[in-house]
Amino acid sequence: MTAPDKITLIVATRNAHKAAEIAAILPPRYEVRTLADYPEAPEVEETGSTFAANAELKACAISALLPGLVLADDSGLCVDALGGYPGVLSARYAGVHGNDAANNAKLLRELSHLGSTQPFTARFMCAMCVAEGGRRIAEFVGSVEGTITLSPRGEHGFGYDPLFVPQGGSLTMAELPAERKNAISHRSDALRRFCEWAEQ
Repeated sequence: MTAPDKITLIVATRNAHKAAEIAAILPPRYEVRTLADYPEAPEVEETGSTFAANAELKACAISALLPGLVLADDSGLCVDALGGYPGVLSARYAGVHGNDAANNAKLLRELSHLGSTQPFTARFMCAMCVAEGGRRIAEFVGSVEGTITLSPRGEHGFGYDPLFVPQGGSLTMAELPAERKNAISHRSDALRRFCEWAEQ
């Protein structure tokens, strides 16, 4: 802790978008640091077959090297018509990690080949793992249901947000204001469970 009411939390990511979302969702007493603050920290290969496995790999590896609580998340989009893909491959679906435009384009191509199976139901999934000293101490899962639109819309967010319409709404995640997205997202769902655990 940096002060009696402050809790330092290292988020095991160099993804600035993800880090900003997590910092915005968490209560202000959390001081969020990321791997950008620790340039010596290695990249952890995501070799797990599930979101939870990848989150645990990252959290445990980084917490073995850095002191304090480490939170890692692995998240992605699961489309029912594609058998759950892109799933754990979400960030590198088109072959290059983090190329949002290419990943979205590949997803649209795959869905266009399916013909008349709309609406394309899907969900964003997020698995989070908290570790300390190289050991997992807790894990949390969040999700949000929705559908995929074949017409990308919106300038906010990142990843597949321009294609994902949350259940019960008409706007894509990328059309929603950040405050609204952060209130309903898969990441906020998992972080809410984390906060409940941390308050125990």
